[in-house]
Amino acid sequence: MASTSPRSAAFFDVDGTVINVTSMFRFLEYRLAAEGHPPSVYRHERQRLKAMTAAGVPRAETNRAYFASYAGADARQVSRLAEDWFRAELASGAFFNEHVVGALRRHQREGDLVVLVSGSFRAPLAPIARHLDADIVLCSDPETVDGRYTGQVERPMIGEAKAEAVRALTARRALDLSASTAYGDHVSDLPLLRMTGHAVVVGDDPVMREQARHQGWPLWPRTSVDALAR
Repeated sequence: MASTSPRSAAFFDVDGTVINVTSMFRFLEYRLAAEGHPPSVYRHERQRLKAMTAAGVPRAETNRAYFASYAGADARQVSRLAEDWFRAELASGAFFNEHVVGALRRHQREGDLVVLVSGSFRAPLAPIARHLDADIVLCSDPETVDGRYTGQVERPMIGEAKAEAVRALTARRALDLSASTAYGDHVSDLPLLRMTGHAVVVGDDPVMREQARHQGWPLWPRTSVDALAR
């Protein structure tokens, strides 16, 4: 029997790339409000995490710290809230980066495997993936015990973890990385972008723009702030 040719894939970071917002924080704000917390609770949590970033704490550790606020939360209830959150985001407009979604649709028409690779977690990513008909989601998976989050995550899907997950997927699915494309907006996406034969930088991060110029990668815009406000 003839061997099957390796399949090409398209790997998409999500926050700031496929969507114009950060799903983890937008969903956290929505969840806390839905659970009856005053806005100050979200502001305090957001400032705590921003302070870690400003102090130079690695992004993977900030990602771990994010999940502390989920300790004890019912995972099924979080998933239900995530569905409601996604519908609200869609209704508000300018949630998706249409440049990137257009590319995703083109990859689908060409038969590429479409993979979302995100430091976010499955609850808010699931409705996004379903809406886009993505084939696979590689993401941070916070720990659960007896259906409730513990507040811990063993391996955030950040930086080299993205590259390692894609390597493992490539071995399982016999993918051709040289014919594949990766899309990202942040320096933590560079290990992923460097793995594929083609890469696209989204947004205006100065380090990423310099990498794009050096590597000859295309530069694509985010949706404008004005469009998001509308």
